[in-house]
Amino acid sequence: MKNIIRLLLLVVSLTAFSGAVSAQSNKQRLTREQLAEVQAKHIAKEMAMNEVTSRRFIETFCQFQRDIWALGPRPKLPNDQMTDEETGQALKGRFAHSQKILDLRQKYYAIYSEFLTQKQIQRVYDLERQMIERLSKRSRRTNR
Repeated sequence: MKNIIRLLLLVVSLTAFSGAVSAQSNKQRLTREQLAEVQAKHIAKEMAMNEVTSRRFIETFCQFQRDIWALGPRPKLPNDQMTDEETGQALKGRFAHSQKILDLRQKYYAIYSEFLTQKQIQRVYDLERQMIERLSKRSRRTNR
């Protein structure tokens, strides 16, 4: 369960940081759609997928990202200024948002299972997490 929650947080982080990723001074900033496609191509290349599988993976990965973005931003964390009722509503909102992300992950897991092996799917998740961590580190460095 902890791994699922961590994975969900990573997906949400990817969504949050994808808009904050900035290019070098004279390079143009990528849109989040372009970033998702670059990530998908990187994963496909890293896994040495054939052309047909690669094309299907890139299309599916990008659609998954669009579905995640359609959920909107993650609800804000409760703070000390909130009443107990407001805090409860905020927590329930976060739970609902996390559940929607989990539902999408399960949906796309089933789709990936149609054309990838279970080990390949796990490798996709590992590579995605590595990219999120790299983006997170880069974002922290540039925001100081």
